[in-house]
Amino acid sequence: MSALSRKNLWERTPPRVKHALGAALGVAPPTFWLGRAFREQLAFANSAQHWSADESSAWQLERIRRIVRIAMDRSPYYKNLYTNAGVNYDDLTSLDDVRRLPTIDKSTIRNHCDAMLTVSKSAPGIDYVTTGGSGGEPMGFYIGAERSAIEYAYLVASWQRAGFGANSVQAVFRGQIVAPDRNGLRHSYDAVLRRHYYSNFHMTDENMGRYLEHLATIGDCYLHVYPSSMSTLTRYLDRAERRLPANVRGILAGSEIVYDADRAATERVTQLRYFSWYGHSEKLVLAAECEQSSDYHVWPTYGYCELIADDGSPITRIGDRGEIVGTGFINRAMPFIRYRTGDYATLAGMQCSACGRKHMLLKDIQGHRTQEMLVCADGSEISWTAVNMHDRTFDGIRRFQFRQMQPGKATLRLVPGDGFDHSRTETIRRSLDRKLDQRIVFDVELCDEIELTHRGKTTFVDQRIPDARREETEARAT
Repeated sequence: MSALSRKNLWERTPPRVKHALGAALGVAPPTFWLGRAFREQLAFANSAQHWSADESSAWQLERIRRIVRIAMDRSPYYKNLYTNAGVNYDDLTSLDDVRRLPTIDKSTIRNHCDAMLTVSKSAPGIDYVTTGGSGGEPMGFYIGAERSAIEYAYLVASWQRAGFGANSVQAVFRGQIVAPDRNGLRHSYDAVLRRHYYSNFHMTDENMGRYLEHLATIGDCYLHVYPSSMSTLTRYLDRAERRLPANVRGILAGSEIVYDADRAATERVTQLRYFSWYGHSEKLVLAAECEQSSDYHVWPTYGYCELIADDGSPITRIGDRGEIVGTGFINRAMPFIRYRTGDYATLAGMQCSACGRKHMLLKDIQGHRTQEMLVCADGSEISWTAVNMHDRTFDGIRRFQFRQMQPGKATLRLVPGDGFDHSRTETIRRSLDRKLDQRIVFDVELCDEIELTHRGKTTFVDQRIPDARREETEARAT
């Protein structure tokens, strides 16, 4: 069994078994359990991030030609697409030629998923995953299991800029379901991966106070958080006039939009660096801050990133804004080539003056993982990102949205897709009840459509409860 398979098997192991075996298995560092592929990829990322622009461009072009060739040779969809467009991988002699390839988007995936595959979807090591999507529309696709080691290596290489090490301890507030222990504390510990999990579904003042007390006992660690979870904790620290324990060395925040006011408030209250990154389930573009700058540095060896204007032309002028279009290097089972993510960013440069890395720089990224909050009856908050399902819970649903008018109660609005079975509503209810621990009471409403924003998106939480605490935090930060 490979090291990666051991890691995946461990993550699926029941908590009681983990607890019984963790002390013995935890003698080996996480880098052992993360596997050889992880260690090799981490070494490569640490080296490649300092390449010259020409070196990175040459590497990207070779990878793009390779993935296009695989797609044309093995995928019925891409063979038809590129034949009709009159392009071939031999036509790609520079990165400028990549723009000759047609773009695809989420509707492409939904309509041609099986035809896009380059292998059988039942082949060993092929996983089916789902993502909520930027428009609130569920989307499923296939990807190779090896992506976990590759992506995590790049994340660790990114976090190292904030002082994190591959074997560092993490205190995680990111949507894991954490049952109370025998003392009533919603905490669990993974001794193998050195991760302390705390429930960000239960961030009441009482629980957050207990979390802080426990954090102080676990030694040097880094908070691994959703930005919304950190914002909730920051507001608690501020109003309770408390401080993070001194053993917390830094804050790693990702998977949601980072608001400037929240970043400023957290750094003011904690006196720690707030380090964030950008990525997505499709594994096409990964970008992270550097040691000194809060601009997002796009990893050139993770995938190929473009910014394009509404008319499809490239964004080349610093300060202009466009849609992030990605070509992934990781997923060869179902290639995503020139995929329009629905996320937007401003071009901040092509080299960082602070660290010297010759990477594309982005700022003001806005996309589908916004800090949309459900408010519990006691006033505590649960972020949509923590609730989001990455399984088949929303299969057969075209769009979905929570609408909340009062704390503790919400309506889940569903737009059924083709072949929708009404029994699905009960399955969805049970899945969400498990995640929400029944802290939000909700009913289900079937509707013909969900209103879109001016950019064709919909929010996952149509939140209509005034948030006086957020307004207070933002006012203090400014």
